[in-house]
Amino acid sequence: MRLPISRYGLREVSLFTFILSLLFLLSFFLLPSTFLKIVSPLFLLAAAFVFYFFRDPERPILKDEKKLLSPADGRVMEIASVEEKEFLHKEATKIGIFMSLFDVHVNRLPCSGRVEYLKHLNGRFHDARTKEASAENECSFIGLVMNGGRRLLIKQVAGIIARRIVCTLSTGDYLEQGQRFGMIKFGSRVEVFIPKEIPCRVLVKEGQKVKAGLTILAEVD
Repeated sequence: MRLPISRYGLREVSLFTFILSLLFLLSFFLLPSTFLKIVSPLFLLAAAFVFYFFRDPERPILKDEKKLLSPADGRVMEIASVEEKEFLHKEATKIGIFMSLFDVHVNRLPCSGRVEYLKHLNGRFHDARTKEASAENECSFIGLVMNGGRRLLIKQVAGIIARRIVCTLSTGDYLEQGQRFGMIKFGSRVEVFIPKEIPCRVLVKEGQKVKAGLTILAEVD
């Protein structure tokens, strides 16, 4: 049985668990009993939050290539028409999803496809809820060729707290819809760019909560 902890966060879980457990034990020897009752539980709560943040629950993925699934848990912050110049090089519909500290941070593929383009850019660390974050923050681009030859772009964007983007893909990889491909640690943003030439109907609204691999972002013809 697989532990419900993301493999992308095993290092952090092990490190924080060790440090917090050590601090918890030392507190019994170094702190007066008055402070012990207050401080010690905080170490346990911090350790519990680390496990909570890196959780990776199994999900019954809805596999339907005419439906583009959400790549992330979170809230839809932006739906806009943009000129995508990194991979698609054409007008596209951008759907931006903000992941708070309390959302599952494992990212999943919106559709099946082959990885044709990968690029990581260093940048700033604006609040991921702002438009400046989309344009200036550290990010990773994932260009997919879907079944049938259509293209789709996914963009992982770091946030004000998130400083580590994980993308385990390589050019040429083929992944199934809903398959895990990485995460962004400690709050972030994921964007999906759908070329305007693809007939589709966006099914989500700004402000709506979504879940990776479960919520349908758009239907394509």
